[in-house]
Amino acid sequence: QVQLVESGGGLVQAGGSLRLSCAASGYISGINAMGWYRQAPGKQRELVAQITYGGRTNYVDSVKGRFTISRDNAKNTIYLQMNSLKPDDTAVYYCYGQILGAGAVRYIDYWGQGTQVTVSS
Repeated sequence: QVQLVESGGGLVQAGGSLRLSCAASGYISGINAMGWYRQAPGKQRELVAQITYGGRTNYVDSVKGRFTISRDNAKNTIYLQMNSLKPDDTAVYYCYGQILGAGAVRYIDYWGQGTQVTVSS
């Protein structure tokens, strides 16, 4: 069984920083893209940042220059360094990964349970 486990959320003042981590575990044959979505109350879930196995990244415009996604393929782990946080960044952040489970024939999107990030003004 494949699992994604997130950590690192919390409460921070505006202008502060947080670092999220997401580790994939279980019987895994391969991982393609991984990334972070977020969902604020009353809003649709949006893609925040994504990174390919080779390290190519893309970000939603609202976080460019403030957030950095990185990846450690040896540990099946991604990170999201969030700097200069704003109240609008408040949301539940979800990790996802396109993962080929052991014995599987195609990649499937797996999701973490979500971690709350709250930025106070």
